[in-house]
Amino acid sequence: QEKPVESGGGLVQPGGSLTLSCEVPGEFRDYYDIGWFRHVPGKEREGVSCISGSGGTYYAKAVKDRFSISRGPTKNTAVLQMNNLKPEDTTIYYCAAGMGGATKCPYPSLAKWGQGTPVIVSA
Repeated sequence: QEKPVESGGGLVQPGGSLTLSCEVPGEFRDYYDIGWFRHVPGKEREGVSCISGSGGTYYAKAVKDRFSISRGPTKNTAVLQMNNLKPEDTTIYYCAAGMGGATKCPYPSLAKWGQGTPVIVSA
C-alpha cells in the first residue's frame, strides 16, 4: 500500500512559518479526507487540521487562527500553512488520507499514513 509523502518540515524560530505538503500516491478517491496529525510524547495523538473531499476544514483549538489547510494543486495533495509557530508545536507531523466522517478527518484505522516530517520550533 503506497503511503502519503510529506515534505516541508524543518527548524524555525518562534513566530516563524513553515509549509507542509502531502501527496497521496496510488489509489485515491475525490471524497477522501486528508489530515495532519501530531503526537507529542506524553500526550495523545492529536488531529491538527483536516480537509474533506468537498473542502470542509477542521482545526484543533491550539492551532486555529495560526494554521491554514488547503487541497491542491491536485485533489490528492494537501498543504498546511503554519504561521506564528510556537515551541509547543515541536514534534513529528504525519499526513493521513482516507475515508472520514463528520469531523472531516480520515478515520485513523482506515487511513494511509505517511512516515512523518519533523517540525522544530526553537530559538
